[in-house]
Amino acid sequence: MRAGYFQFQPRFGEPEVNRQRMAETLSAVQADLLVLPELSNTGYNFNAISEVTAWAESAETGDTLQLWRDMARKRRMTLVGGFAERDGNQLYNSAAVALPDGRIAVYRKTHLFHKEPEFFSPGGAPPLVVDAPGARIGVMICFDWAFPEVARSLALRGAEVICHPSNIVTPFPQRTMVIRGVENRVFTITANRTGEERGAAGQLRFSGQSQVTTPDGAVLAASDEHTAEVRTVDIDVARARDKRLAGFTDLFKARRPELYGDIVDRH
Repeated sequence: MRAGYFQFQPRFGEPEVNRQRMAETLSAVQADLLVLPELSNTGYNFNAISEVTAWAESAETGDTLQLWRDMARKRRMTLVGGFAERDGNQLYNSAAVALPDGRIAVYRKTHLFHKEPEFFSPGGAPPLVVDAPGARIGVMICFDWAFPEVARSLALRGAEVICHPSNIVTPFPQRTMVIRGVENRVFTITANRTGEERGAAGQLRFSGQSQVTTPDGAVLAASDEHTAEVRTVDIDVARARDKRLAGFTDLFKARRPELYGDIVDRH
C-alpha cells in the first residue's frame, strides 16, 4: 500500500485557513493512507481555554471532520489527523480516522504534555485500532510515544501500521518511534508540524522531521525541520505480521506477561 504524511505549519487560531490548505493539498495526493499533524485544525500553543472552546469541533458535525470524510471518500484513501475536539462541555486533543466508506473513528489523547491539561481532558479509552483498506492501523498522539505500553497495546491488538499525529518540540520522539516499530515489528508514520508559536507554553519551535519507519528500523521517508511537504512510500504490510526478530525469535510468543505486573501497578 502507499502510505505517508503531510508535514506543514498550521496557522494558529485560523481553522478555515488550515482547512483550505489541507483541502488544496489532499486533492492532489495519491495514497492509501495519509497522516496529518496533531491539532492540525487549530495550532497548538493556546493562551486561554476560551480559544480552545471557540475553535474546537464536534467529531460528528465539525467542518474539519467533514472535510476529511469528503476527501477520504473522493480520494479513496484513509486519513488520520489531529484536531481539537469539543464534546458537550469537554475538550479533547483528538485524532480522527476518516475511511473511504465514510466512517469516522476518534481517539482522544491519553497522555497530555506540559500545559495541555490546562486546556484538554485526557481520553479514557484504550488507543484506537481500526481496520482500514489494506492495513489494520493503530493511532497514538504525540507524547504517547513516551509510553511503550501504548505502542505495545496497539500491536497486541493487531495494528500493523501505527499512525502518530504529532506536534513535537523535544529531540527524542522521532528516534524513539524507530524503536517502537522494531520492538513491536510494525510500521510507524509520524506526522509532525513545523514552525513556531508563542502562547501559554512559551515560545515553542516544532521540529518537523516527519517519517515513515519499518518493522526492521529502516526510515523509508523523512522530512527536514522546515519543509512543508507530502511524502509517500510503498510499504508491504505483510511484514508487520511476522513478529520474528531478524527472522528468528517471535517477539510476541517470547513475552512473559506473568512477570510484568509492575508495569500496570497503579502504585
